[in-house]
Amino acid sequence: MTKKIIATDNAPKAIGAYSQGVVAEGTRLLYVSGQIGLDPRTGELVPGGCAVEAAQALKNIEAVLKAGGGSFQSIVKATIILADMNDFAAVNSAYAACFPSDPPARAAFAAAALPRGARVEIEAIAIL
Repeated sequence: MTKKIIATDNAPKAIGAYSQGVVAEGTRLLYVSGQIGLDPRTGELVPGGCAVEAAQALKNIEAVLKAGGGSFQSIVKATIILADMNDFAAVNSAYAACFPSDPPARAAFAAAALPRGARVEIEAIAIL
């Protein structure tokens, strides 16, 4: 199996040894790396709290999806990682706005810490 790397300037550059997205060729699966609320122009975390960070993370995911030929409707599985489960309702509200019908399968959990002091990270798997 080969893989195709997906990269776009409309999402933040990778801050580690990973790709923004990878298509497993022959399977039509697009794996979108976890996105935090970084502004792709500045590389800085957007101010305004968890809901704003979640909205930006979702914009970043959308940019990677588009670069790979997909959209939010292509997502079949998403994972939300929170620095604090008390932020779940705010993140869920931002997330739900992207999926007005037929949302994907999803998991959500808390981690001790996220990169750059982020409050939320979201990753996705899509079918193209």
